[in-house]
Amino acid sequence: MKDLVNKFYKNHALVYKAILFIVTTFLIVYLFPKSGKFKYDFEKGKPWQSETLYAPFDFAIQKTTDEITKEKEEIEKTAIKYFNINDTVKANVLKEYNTNFSTSFPDSLYNSANEIKQFGKTLIETLYEYGVTNEDELIANKAYVSILNDRVEVSKTDFSNIYKQSQVRPKIDEALKANNLEEYSKPLSILFFNIIEPNLEYNKSLSDSALEERLNTISHTRGSIEKETLIISKGEIVEGNKFLILKSLESEYKSQVWNESNYNLIVFAYTLLVALALLMLLLFLRKYRLDVFNNNTKVTFIFFNVLLMVLLTTLVVNYDSKYIYIVPIAILPLVLKAFFDARLGLFTHVITVLLLGFIVPNSYEYMFLQIIAGIVTILTVSELYKRANLFISVGQITMIYIIAYFAFFIIHEGSMDTLKWDTFGLFVLCGLATLFVQPLIYIYEKLFGLVSDVSLLELSDTNSKLLKRLSNEAPGTFHHSLNVANLAEAAANEIGANAMLTRVGALYHDIGKMKNPTYFTENQSSGLNPHDELSPKESATIIVDHVINGIEIAKKNNLPDRLIDFIRTHHGNSSVYYFYMKEKSINEDVDIKDFSYPGPKPFSKETAILMMCDSVEAASKSLKEPTSTKIDNFVENILNKQMDDGQFLNANITFKEIQSIKKVLKRKLANIYHLRIEYPE
Repeated sequence: MKDLVNKFYKNHALVYKAILFIVTTFLIVYLFPKSGKFKYDFEKGKPWQSETLYAPFDFAIQKTTDEITKEKEEIEKTAIKYFNINDTVKANVLKEYNTNFSTSFPDSLYNSANEIKQFGKTLIETLYEYGVTNEDELIANKAYVSILNDRVEVSKTDFSNIYKQSQVRPKIDEALKANNLEEYSKPLSILFFNIIEPNLEYNKSLSDSALEERLNTISHTRGSIEKETLIISKGEIVEGNKFLILKSLESEYKSQVWNESNYNLIVFAYTLLVALALLMLLLFLRKYRLDVFNNNTKVTFIFFNVLLMVLLTTLVVNYDSKYIYIVPIAILPLVLKAFFDARLGLFTHVITVLLLGFIVPNSYEYMFLQIIAGIVTILTVSELYKRANLFISVGQITMIYIIAYFAFFIIHEGSMDTLKWDTFGLFVLCGLATLFVQPLIYIYEKLFGLVSDVSLLELSDTNSKLLKRLSNEAPGTFHHSLNVANLAEAAANEIGANAMLTRVGALYHDIGKMKNPTYFTENQSSGLNPHDELSPKESATIIVDHVINGIEIAKKNNLPDRLIDFIRTHHGNSSVYYFYMKEKSINEDVDIKDFSYPGPKPFSKETAILMMCDSVEAASKSLKEPTSTKIDNFVENILNKQMDDGQFLNANITFKEIQSIKKVLKRKLANIYHLRIEYPE
């Protein structure tokens, strides 16, 4: 049991990666659409490229969405509206009419009162023949009305025969005009306004129920295709009824494939493909980016971004697939390039796009556009911390999207007549969304403890709190750090290393000297050397401790781990040779380990460059009457000694790159000391 625990502890990093791999795989598979994939690709108006197709099983021909919509609209137009009638209303209206008529039309003023009264009664009978309602908002094209009395249908009529209260006045005017009684319009209208009441109440629940029942009878199919029936021949144009039959077959195929019996098998197949893609990503990291592979936080960060892009794309596809290009997939290579490098960013982007091919419609077109956009992103975006560069790159990415989509559309349709210009707007929105990469990088830095060039630029400001303190407390060390930073940046640029990271690491590598600044030569201005009063071993301890002190100061000031690595490794496990030899002259039994730095040795190109530049710059102060020959020999001796001591064995730096760095250091030192050609006397 103990051996098992020890084995688990030793391999805990690999166990974590295995768990991360499995969890990410299943989450991505879970997000995949739950339907089978039709094995034929076809487009309307294009030739059938596959073999002659016969129906593999019986299936129904599905109606189009437009056909079903038209049927629904027709049913809604002809749907019966149910009204409940109140029999007492008509009788009450006639009673009130007889009572109030004499007041409105006294015999002394109107000679034809009896004729008007009879006209009014006839008009009331006309209005209440089917009824009056106050449901003015009901649409008149609802053609049929059923009038119920205690749930029993008493009449059925066209909706136009039902009078709304708003139609009573126009009806009176029309009837008066037809009988040449227009002069009585005003008193008669007032009388009717006071007595006419609706006797029909709209029965909404019954009407809706009847409409729903009719809508449910709509058939979604029109005809059927029997097994072994010829559907389409190779080379035949996919159009008209053949296109509808193929779409019906595709729909039926998906529903039959993704059924209960095949569910587990299809999920297993999806899992295999996703696992294979993620495995390729892990193998790439292990072979070409071992430092990233060994860092579980960085691996988690990469997998998280892949999963995030799959999630965003799935959400958009589920909402409406026509908005698929609004998802800013180009953010993925941008982010990975900012934190790692272009090669890793592009490889991860391609793997992610391959996974998204399972989700999106027109997968070939989508993958082509996104891979091209990813390549452009990697090629164009440099120095992301410069805002202008980001805007220019996003503009170029958007233009590539538009050009590629336009080309695909012309290939598919053969003309520009039906070009959907609003899709270009989606690409513009995608470009604007890509600008969110700047705040996203900041969020990722806080969540995952990573550092980007944007943060490095902020840390390189010599007016920052820590560097300001270094310039005040140890001005000589500050000046030394600036010189080393210039040398290191030039060397990093020469061999293609991260110049910004190297420069910032050089600026902070000696901050530990702030604790005892006067014990370091560059800060001794008075000519007094406090080491004269100490033993060689005590002096060596103070010198060596500036690495430990630097790490403590860096952590207190929340410097990123990538910068702390420069502090930790800039002397490797080399020795403080001067004090070692001084002690050895007194005591032959001295142990060199007591005079050595704790290490570790540099483990990257950038930290190796800092060690070279730091040693060369510091030792160059001892050069007297420097010449080109002296400087060349001086640089060769220092760097060769470091190589002989094995200081660069853990760094992925080649002999060729070291030779290039030597040339840069020689040239820069020559410029510093203003060497001129020696003229003959």
